[in-house]
Amino acid sequence: MKRSRIMKIKEIIQNQVIETQEELAEALRKEGINVTQATVSRDIKELRLVKIPYKDGKYRYAANAEKIKSIPRSHASIMFQESVTHIDHTGNLVVIQTLPGAANSVASLLDHAEFKNKMGTIAGDDTILIILRHASDYDDFVKFLNESFSS
Repeated sequence: MKRSRIMKIKEIIQNQVIETQEELAEALRKEGINVTQATVSRDIKELRLVKIPYKDGKYRYAANAEKIKSIPRSHASIMFQESVTHIDHTGNLVVIQTLPGAANSVASLLDHAEFKNKMGTIAGDDTILIILRHASDYDDFVKFLNESFSS
């Protein structure tokens, strides 16, 4: 029951504007899932849903990925510039060194910035590995980083 409820919550917040826990509980009831506000609150916490601005000063629930996409470019640039200490590559592998503890945040920014020739990103504590499709994509990747994260 919980698993299907969690899946339904994800679907609801992707397809509807949900501003309150009560609205989410009501949307679940309309889908045939009877819940209390306390259950919805626990589910929101477990899913790590966040509230993001959407219009006229109002906020709605969203998944963390949407929050990252909503980060203003200036904040993303500051986070990138203050966290990244070194970038190097060999072939189609790019290694980005960050301050300790910052690699996951920077990798998440890179994942949501959507460089088209990136196959994947792996992050540790202070190191990010980016796999590009081809070694020849490195110059375009550096250009992308400069355009996306320079002030």
